[in-house]
Amino acid sequence: MSQTTQQAAEEVASTAAVASQQPDVLDQLMKPEIQQSLNVLVENLPKLAEMTTVLTKTYDLVQTVANDHVLINDLKGGMEEFVKPIQDKAKGIAQAAIEASDRSQAETSTTVGLFGLLKMLKDPQVQKALRFAQAFLEVTAERQQQQK
Repeated sequence: MSQTTQQAAEEVASTAAVASQQPDVLDQLMKPEIQQSLNVLVENLPKLAEMTTVLTKTYDLVQTVANDHVLINDLKGGMEEFVKPIQDKAKGIAQAAIEASDRSQAETSTTVGLFGLLKMLKDPQVQKALRFAQAFLEVTAERQQQQK
């Protein structure tokens, strides 16, 4: 019974608080700047309604996409298909570089002489690397001249 009395007292207190705030609201509505703001708001209500509709549709679309696990998995799979070849190529290059480094460090006792160098020049991979180095140096020289 005391709980019912206490709840009733709280409701009366909240009603009194609302009633005491009402004159403040009415006083503010009498201010010209508040009336002008309300007029602007009323004039722009059609635009605000249109914007609210667009935002609601956008929100619904984002929620649908965010909760669609099939779409998320498809996007993830598509990205993996795109990235996997690049990743495999990068891993292959890194492994080749590590292996070449290991071989060059293991063969530090042997020196490359003039005849060894001439023998290496016959290798197609060496030729390809030298052509690339030559083209790369030509391109960098052209760019340096363009910057001057």
